[in-house]
Amino acid sequence: MTDDLTTLIAQIEEQEQRLVFPRFDAGDAWALGCLLVNLATERNLAVAVDIRHGQQQLFHAGLPGATADNDAWIERKVRVVYRFGASSFLVGRRLAAKGQTLGVDLGVDPALFAAHGGAFPVRVTGAGIIGVVTVSGLPQADDHALVVEAIESLLLTPPQ
Repeated sequence: MTDDLTTLIAQIEEQEQRLVFPRFDAGDAWALGCLLVNLATERNLAVAVDIRHGQQQLFHAGLPGATADNDAWIERKVRVVYRFGASSFLVGRRLAAKGQTLGVDLGVDPALFAAHGGAFPVRVTGAGIIGVVTVSGLPQADDHALVVEAIESLLLTPPQ
C-alpha cells in the first residue's frame, strides 16, 4: 500500500469518527440538503444530492446537468454504506489498498453496489449509523469532499 493511500484512509477514518451528529431528523436533513445544494449551485456543479434516514429518503435534488445516471450511482453508493458501515469512499480506498475491488468475492453484485466516493454515513451519538448523505456527479474524491464540507459546516453552526 502506498503512503498516499495509507494517509488518505487515515484521513477518511478520522472524518467518520469526528463527524457525528448529536441528533438527526427531517429538519436536519433539510438543512444539510439545502446547504449541499447551495454549495453546488455557487460552484456550478452538476450533481445530485440525496439524504436518507434508514430507508426513507428525506431529501433529493438533481441540479442542472445531473442525470438519472447520478441517481443510479447514489443507490449503489448508499448500499455500500449500509452494507459495510463506512463511507463508500473509505470502503473503496480500503479495497484498493488490498488490491481488491468490490464484487462477488465480497458477496455483492457490482451492478448494485459501488465503492466510489460520495456516500457518507449519518452517525448519531449513541445510535450509530442511522442514515446516509450522498452526492453524485463529480470525481469520487470531490463527491466525498463536498459531503464532508457540508457536514462539517452544519455541525459547526450553532442551533437556532
